[in-house]
Amino acid sequence: MPVGKGREVTAQSFESVSTWRQGAPPPASEARSALIDRLASRLVAIRPGRVRAVVDGRTASGKTTLADELAVAVRALGRPTLRATFDDFKKPWRDAREKGYDRTSGEGYYRNAPDIESARRLLLEPAGPHGSGIVALCGHDPLTGEDHRTTTIDAPLDAVLIVDSVFGMRPEYDELWDLRVWVDVPVEVALARGVARDADMEGGADAAERLHLDRYHASEEIYVAEVDPVQRADVVIDNTDVGAPDIVRW
Repeated sequence: MPVGKGREVTAQSFESVSTWRQGAPPPASEARSALIDRLASRLVAIRPGRVRAVVDGRTASGKTTLADELAVAVRALGRPTLRATFDDFKKPWRDAREKGYDRTSGEGYYRNAPDIESARRLLLEPAGPHGSGIVALCGHDPLTGEDHRTTTIDAPLDAVLIVDSVFGMRPEYDELWDLRVWVDVPVEVALARGVARDADMEGGADAAERLHLDRYHASEEIYVAEVDPVQRADVVIDNTDVGAPDIVRW
């Protein structure tokens, strides 16, 4: 039975304290719910102890929505979830200003924006099966810059961490994932979705398109060329049609 249709979710949910929030997704189709349920079953079957999964893909491919839906489905199977995003593990903008490095171009964004050390030490390592369980779900708030690295939760021994991220399969994180999911869409689809999502915030569609092309798209091309995340992924999902996503690799 698909999640949300008669199944009670009682397991605990731990969420980031970040002020950045994406709007609630529309109700999932039967086909989408079935895929999410199948993925949740695979995830919880990895082990009874703590598990860590990444949902990776291009900006606006649908990573956050899928990760949120997956967390609901995991809780419906009785496992508590930890939800995080690597958007909350970037160095604050003031750090770039104070130290004078580039994080606005595609190259600078890819090389300099992620706070890899904090993501490993505060999130991924303690959330593992042999970790301390003292987990920070947010490094710096991406909107306010507030430092939340000392705000922690005590993760249950059977918790499932689900992280959505661009650049989530960089080699620096590779050994810390138990399941790697790539959300695949054509570049032009990701661009159109991103522009539609960010136009109001960026002052119009033209400005949003420039941002995506010059920073996000450019940085993702470097990532794809250097890391080949599709080949690193355990599961690849074609999310071009959000109502009928298709499993490309299982």
